[in-house]
Amino acid sequence: LQFVVSYCLRGANSACFDLLLRGLLNRTSVPREVVDYIVYGTVIQEVKTSNVAREAALGAGFSDKTPAHTVTMACISSNQAMTTGVGMIAAGQCDVVVAGGVELMSDVPIRHSRKMRKTMLTLNRAKTLGQKLSLLSKIRPDYFAPELPAVAEFSTSETMGHSADRLAAAFAVSRLEQDEYALRSHTLAKKAQDEGLLLDVVPFKVPGKDTVTKDNGIRPSSMEQMGKLKPAFVKPYGTVTAANSSFLTDGASAVLLMSEEKALAMGYKPKAYLRDFVYVSQDPKDQLLLGPTYATPKVLEKAGLTMADIDVFEFHEAFAGQILANLKAMDSDWFAQNYMGRKSKVGAPPLEKFNTWGGSLSLGHPFAATGCRLVMTAAHRLKKEGGQYGLVAACAAGGSSFPARLCHARVVSVAL
Repeated sequence: LQFVVSYCLRGANSACFDLLLRGLLNRTSVPREVVDYIVYGTVIQEVKTSNVAREAALGAGFSDKTPAHTVTMACISSNQAMTTGVGMIAAGQCDVVVAGGVELMSDVPIRHSRKMRKTMLTLNRAKTLGQKLSLLSKIRPDYFAPELPAVAEFSTSETMGHSADRLAAAFAVSRLEQDEYALRSHTLAKKAQDEGLLLDVVPFKVPGKDTVTKDNGIRPSSMEQMGKLKPAFVKPYGTVTAANSSFLTDGASAVLLMSEEKALAMGYKPKAYLRDFVYVSQDPKDQLLLGPTYATPKVLEKAGLTMADIDVFEFHEAFAGQILANLKAMDSDWFAQNYMGRKSKVGAPPLEKFNTWGGSLSLGHPFAATGCRLVMTAAHRLKKEGGQYGLVAACAAGGSSFPARLCHARVVSVAL
């Protein structure tokens, strides 16, 4: 596994699609013609690039004979891209797959109103000038009101932030605890960056601005400053704020997946092995962000391991309250027995092994790109810390989740 990630400044264009593929090839020296397939994930589709994996591949100079497709599974879209690639390799269909994810939160598609869309489609079918003028004369000022992208769950009409606030309240996670955890994330990310551990960034020239050479959302603050912020979702008494929530950013990520035989034949030493993974889904109303709690014991059982066997944990930090609620749920026999049908708890990860290079709260959350970052951060940590097993987990919109197990030159596990 090799990994490249780029966090672009707001305003960056789609050039970071193929930039990451070029960066991956440059860092690995893998010839383009060796790649059998490309799978990319994205959440907010751009109509002009409905299959962004294919367009990025062509833009990066891959052969037009190299197939590529795009997947979407909310915030675990690049996880789905990776496991799709793993499946292709396991089935003997491919030896080398590039997987990743991309999101441009600074340039999301914004639609015209439904009335305007209907009028424009009808106008396209008008045959005479008179018919066109007649349709245009019916346009009213309210037709020009845009439909802004929804951040709410389709099935519940509730924003994820509102759900995170309810989840924190349900598990008695205080505002103070959330702010303390968020500060921890930024502090650890700054330390990792200063120590040269976050080296996977491909420099990106933002049109009209400077070149981005490192993650630019890391901002260690103070408890006093964070405490001044007002609730962002549940007002006036909520506990989720801008400071203890992950921020949205542009970003792209890519990993190189190979069968062991192919990697060794080409002279590569595998950085990590992706051994086990599962996907789970829960009630999107009350358990939207509890996926890691449900997924982690399943992937551990599949691997024949316990929490004590895991050396490195990398969990997606959508919200500080979400992380802390999951840790409490995982450490609760009552929750395991009443909600999960288990006899006992799986146990909470020890914080000294948990997201020690920061996380989404400090590095940002470019929806579809985050999954690859989690997996490769775990792989890097396993190598540096001399660990054997890593576990990655992430929640996603719709109540989905992914856990996986990784191994440094042996195994890695992922929970989704």
